Amino acid sequence: MPIARESVRAAVVQASPIFFDRKGSIEKTIQLTSDAAAKGAELIVFPEAFISAYPRGMDFGAVVGARSDEGREMFRRYWASSVDVPGPEVDILAATARDHNVHLVIGVIERDGGTLYCTVLFFSPDRFLGKHRKLMPTGSERLVWGFGDGSTLPVYDTSLGKLGAVICWENYMPLMRMAMYNKGIQLYCAPTADNRDSWLATIRHIAVEGRCFVLSCNQFVRAKDYPEDLCPSDDSEEIISRGGSCIVDPFGNFLVEPYFEGETILMADLDMAEIARGKYDFDVVGHYARPDVFQLRVNERETPAVVTTGEEAQTGKTDRDDTTGEC
Repeated sequence: MPIARESVRAAVVQASPIFFDRKGSIEKTIQLTSDAAAKGAELIVFPEAFISAYPRGMDFGAVVGARSDEGREMFRRYWASSVDVPGPEVDILAATARDHNVHLVIGVIERDGGTLYCTVLFFSPDRFLGKHRKLMPTGSERLVWGFGDGSTLPVYDTSLGKLGAVICWENYMPLMRMAMYNKGIQLYCAPTADNRDSWLATIRHIAVEGRCFVLSCNQFVRAKDYPEDLCPSDDSEEIISRGGSCIVDPFGNFLVEPYFEGETILMADLDMAEIARGKYDFDVVGHYARPDVFQLRVNERETPAVVTTGEEAQTGKTDRDDTTGEC
């Protein structure tokens, strides 16, 4: 369990995207990254679905057995504002991380053909590292987002430490957490849309369970942040998502308390030696594991709908794409 750095200055960005506006959301991301970097941030985390929207309150015109024309048009707008990976927006974000010499972790809505995925992108100052697609969309999210597979469960060995992300209610999947702990995650990013008090108990538990730093990052959104024709309230100042972003140390202590008052950038200096101090009496995949009783098997292969015979020989593709992550 090497420690890459004695200290890491980390930031979580709590803000609203420019809803259904990919260009506007990218521009806001660039400005907020610049602001965080100016404060000395080396790692900057953005919320779930920051480019270009977490569509809270939208039903996309669906009831059991029927979809409306208006709902289909709403989905088309969402699809049009989403991100191709790879694509020009990824290149812009990579340049932003490079220009500010930071590691950048950001939630996007990824477009792949006709399907959208809730995805996290990872960047180092040198390059685009890869992505994680949300394995299990929650509730009505399943109407508009596809399911990720095991091929994008990365933990990256960076100059700051071992970096990964688990999105929103994926954090309630014990086996997924165990897989991430087994990869040695130290900087555990938790972009989310959950602003309830119960979420705070969850991330504190994860920090203690994994003996890692948890960076929880949520949007702060008012009704006026939505497009005018989709505004969910007659009161433009009504708070739709109250935030609650925070940073937790490996003993479950808040380094930065949850913040609920508006858009902000929260900063903390992470003493990376706290990870080893915590592992002394609890290492969930080491001396505190009981592999003679419990074992976990993880399938990290891609699961495409169509596989062409001879494709691997023609393209040189292997079972594991090294760009998706490292064990």
